[in-house]
Amino acid sequence: MQRERLIARLIGRSQKPDGGGKATQVPPASLLRSVLRRAGGSMVPTALGVLLALLPLASTLQSPGTQLGEWMPEPSEPALQRLAHYLLAHYQKGTRPVRDWRTTTNVAIDLMVYAILSVDEKNQVLTTYIWYRQHWTDEFLKWDPARFDNLTQISLPVESIWVPDILINEFVDVGKSPHVPYVYVSHHGEVQNLKPIQVMTACSLDIYNFPFDVQNCSLTFTSWLHHIRDINLSLWRQPELVKFDRSVFMNQGEWELLYILSHFQEFSVKSSDSYAEMKFYVVIRRRPLFYTVSLLLPSIFLMVMDIVGFYLPPHSGERVSFKITLLLGYSVFLIIVSDTLPATAVGTPLIGIYFVVCMALLVISLTETILIVRLVHKQDLQPHVPEWVKHLLLERATILLCIRDRKTFSQSRTQSLETSRQVENNDSTAKPTPYACEDPRECGAVGGTRSALAFTGRPEGSGALQEILHETTAIRQLLEKREEFRDVAREWLQVGYVLDVLLFRVYLAAVLAYSITLGTLWSVWRDA
Repeated sequence: MQRERLIARLIGRSQKPDGGGKATQVPPASLLRSVLRRAGGSMVPTALGVLLALLPLASTLQSPGTQLGEWMPEPSEPALQRLAHYLLAHYQKGTRPVRDWRTTTNVAIDLMVYAILSVDEKNQVLTTYIWYRQHWTDEFLKWDPARFDNLTQISLPVESIWVPDILINEFVDVGKSPHVPYVYVSHHGEVQNLKPIQVMTACSLDIYNFPFDVQNCSLTFTSWLHHIRDINLSLWRQPELVKFDRSVFMNQGEWELLYILSHFQEFSVKSSDSYAEMKFYVVIRRRPLFYTVSLLLPSIFLMVMDIVGFYLPPHSGERVSFKITLLLGYSVFLIIVSDTLPATAVGTPLIGIYFVVCMALLVISLTETILIVRLVHKQDLQPHVPEWVKHLLLERATILLCIRDRKTFSQSRTQSLETSRQVENNDSTAKPTPYACEDPRECGAVGGTRSALAFTGRPEGSGALQEILHETTAIRQLLEKREEFRDVAREWLQVGYVLDVLLFRVYLAAVLAYSITLGTLWSVWRDA
């Protein structure tokens, strides 16, 4: 009876009402502890019986139909929060995440070029935008997915975990890179850090082949502090996949991405511990179409017009003014394009040398034109053409230059020789008379005076005939003198014509040789 009354009291206490009149269930564990405490040490068998009697009651209290909402534990936290708390509760981000300090942390890195932003030839700086990826194994960030709702991957704040100090040796300035605050962690402890970076790096730019230049700039990734026994570097993908990967490259700018070479090496400073470094060689090529249209073609057109200017007559003054106009136009063109050419303190691009040589050729062409015009003008003040000049230019040079009308040159030369001989013979055989004169007006005056004297002292018929004879002799001498001047002028004109053809062909050969050489070099550089 005492045992039954005790059980009844316990059952009544397990269902005591709350303030609102609603029965509150007492947990079975508390009920059992109360029974054992009431039973005491002398009532162990009785307590065992009570426990056996309460087993159906416990099963009834744990059934779905009973009201257990007030005493059951709170629902568990989300799996992501429980996992983040589990991983970061006792995590030490200040030390390398290995359980054995002899273990080397292997960091695999990858690189994809997104865009070539700028190439500063003067300051030797290359600005690129890259997608950088790296992953390593963190031994303190491992878990069993079965304990966390089969969760195999989680993103954690990058400030909360250990991150390797991988830097780029060629950094010269901090770019405008977006901040990525998270990293991905898998249940095996593999950490993936993916981020875009605007890289401003120093690069040795060779602009000699501008605008057909190819640049090779390196990006060297290395740990700034840790030795190779602490942090080692490797390549995430195969080198062949990295080399020709243009999947994300913006291929619409001035520069074209050819390929990316990768190379791993170890280096040491003054025989100290070795460091691991991974080099990526970014090879880019400039697209030359814009510079070809805006720089090379105008220069080529001006040089062609200078060559065409040689077909103007050498004895006309229009050729000199035409050449001067071309020279001034080319000077203005160089002033305009001077800002387009890259400037460095190391060397000058070949296209700059090309412009200087073209300017020199225009100056030589103008000098040659002035020389020819000087030869064919003001012949009255010039002596006869020397015999060696006639032999070299009017005979040998005409054959060498394949001038078709060289027979005309030889005939005119023969006629000039005969004319000069006739003039000499006439001067030597002419009888000196007191009335001889060179100027016709003087002869007329002298003739009038003489005719008046002859009219007074001689018969009228013989005096008139003598006057006519002397007048005719003076006119003949004057005409022969003018013809001699014309022959000298014709000879110098022929010499100037032949010399003009000779210098033109030499100039044309020099321009063609120079153009072919530059075209061949630029074609080789373009296809290299």
